Amino acid sequence: MHLEERGTFNEERETFEFSLVVEPEDSGQRIDVLLSKNPEITSRSFAQNLIEKGLVLIDGKEVGKNYRLKAGQMIDVAIPPPEPTEVKPESIPLDIKYEDDDLIVLSKPAGMVVHPTYGHATGTLVNALLAHTPELSGIGGVVRPGIIHRLDKDTSGLMIVAKNDFSHQALSQELKDRKIKRTYLTLVHGRFKEKEGTVNAPIGRSPKFRQKMVVMGTAAREAVSRYHVLAVYDDYSLVSVSLETGRTHQIRVHMKYINHPVVGDQLYGFGKSKRDLGLDRQFLHAYKLEFTHPKTGKKMVFEDKLPPDLQKALDRLKKMYLEEL
Repeated sequence: MHLEERGTFNEERETFEFSLVVEPEDSGQRIDVLLSKNPEITSRSFAQNLIEKGLVLIDGKEVGKNYRLKAGQMIDVAIPPPEPTEVKPESIPLDIKYEDDDLIVLSKPAGMVVHPTYGHATGTLVNALLAHTPELSGIGGVVRPGIIHRLDKDTSGLMIVAKNDFSHQALSQELKDRKIKRTYLTLVHGRFKEKEGTVNAPIGRSPKFRQKMVVMGTAAREAVSRYHVLAVYDDYSLVSVSLETGRTHQIRVHMKYINHPVVGDQLYGFGKSKRDLGLDRQFLHAYKLEFTHPKTGKKMVFEDKLPPDLQKALDRLKKMYLEEL
């Protein structure tokens, strides 16, 4: 058994994912027996449970627990995290933009996971929120109290948190009805032929690499992103993107799909940029949030400036080249 790639934590899917290649000496062995030898899988019964839930794929396809392997096959495994019995408050600074008795609007920093998951039991946004206030909606359960929507670990920007069940239900419905407007700023590779456009391409999980999402992947769901080019810096473009849907990694996948991957995106991008912009994460920031207050009915609009690391990268480009649109 050979580890094809290192295990990857997917914070939105809340799983630990890894891939294996079947070696010749393991040919003919049952899949559950082989998996039980992996340090991430503690027993044969645990392996069988993952297989029965469709969390193990052989060359992109589900198999039974008694399936016998062939040399060279690719095994993709997704291990969901155990549900914690308690999430402890932690004194972590929060950048709160607005707060009342019903909700909180805050700016999540890059590098912070939203709620406890596999490999991230502490140091999350939820840990910080519990220390800030005991008043959070219980609808999200023990792990996700008050969480209406999420951001990737390395994406920064605005989020809404509900402080009671009424607000949680109302805001969740508003999100489902596409009435919450979320707009992001992103720096992408290349120049656009048109100043604005819409990407309407369903997104699902990659059948080969489970940590990736792809257009028309497994169980693909409708995904719509609207973009507007704000500035051009030689062969880079600064773009605002509004989401009509909220699929996992949606902007990153859609920008890759139209051949304009997000700068600094290690999963979907070109890898290292040809210019040293000093980035160690994807250039993606949720800078604008618009919604209706669940109690007052008032229209709420918030904007959040680029964090220092993204602003510094943008300033470097401006010094090199800027084309006004």
